[in-house]
Amino acid sequence: DCRHILPKTVNDIWIILRLTEKNCEVTDMITSMTAFAHVECEQFSWQVRSVNHRYLDAAFRLPDHYKHLEPSLRGLLKKYVKRGKVEAVLRSSPGQQEVKKLNQDLLDELTQNLNIIATRLPDAQQPTTLDLLQCPGVLESQTSEQGQDNDISIGFEESLVSLVEMRVREGAETATAIEHKLVGLTELIAVVRSQLPALLAQQKARLLDRLAELKTDFDQDRIHQEFIFLANKADVAEELERLTMHILEVRRALQAEGGSGRRLDFLMQELNREANTLSSKSIAVSSTLNAVDMKVIIEQMREQVQNIE
Repeated sequence: DCRHILPKTVNDIWIILRLTEKNCEVTDMITSMTAFAHVECEQFSWQVRSVNHRYLDAAFRLPDHYKHLEPSLRGLLKKYVKRGKVEAVLRSSPGQQEVKKLNQDLLDELTQNLNIIATRLPDAQQPTTLDLLQCPGVLESQTSEQGQDNDISIGFEESLVSLVEMRVREGAETATAIEHKLVGLTELIAVVRSQLPALLAQQKARLLDRLAELKTDFDQDRIHQEFIFLANKADVAEELERLTMHILEVRRALQAEGGSGRRLDFLMQELNREANTLSSKSIAVSSTLNAVDMKVIIEQMREQVQNIE
């Protein structure tokens, strides 16, 4: 029987039960793209690791006598993983004795081609026997006790279950961390919103004081228009509202079924755009600092979102 290297908990067993349902897919969890799994069997072992990637990019390292399994293994991988750079390595167990078998057909073909070359280029140096044996495919790797193809596939699926276990656990931790950041961002939005009326009133009072210092009569209608213009220019209520809506969308994406990584990445860009606008409209040091704190939080979330499937 295959033996998992990763430790098991009650939550892990629950994840395995979900993964081994009819479709063998996880569609209602936030999943990380970073994970590692190691499964050992009697005749072979699997090591599978994944990191973040824009699409699904799989690389298989298989012994020559198992190369024919790669298409079916890729199909199996797609049932469990939608995005990420995945490297799967199959190794024979140390106890197996590897032997080499001469590919007689390929050797005959090489010999015929060498005879043709020797006829046309009599001065050309002929390869030695060792050179011929080192040609790809002339010596085929075999094992004295080859595992059955079905056992290889079962072992690979076991490693994928462990891999997705870890991806789900990492995804849950990432979602929790993002939620904490959203709480902090919401608090900053509330602070800026509460300070906005006082900041606009201070700006108006500052302008009136400067006009009074000039001791000159001004057109009151024009002054009123200027007040309206400055107030509109400094008013960030719309940006705060859009930030709030984007936060709601991020929370929906974290709870949505299927891969949410791309949608979350887009929402991070929108949040950052609104925070930049908020900073450019700032009329006080306090609001500028709050906008900077917002951008720091958004950047921290963006780094975490890059790893979500």
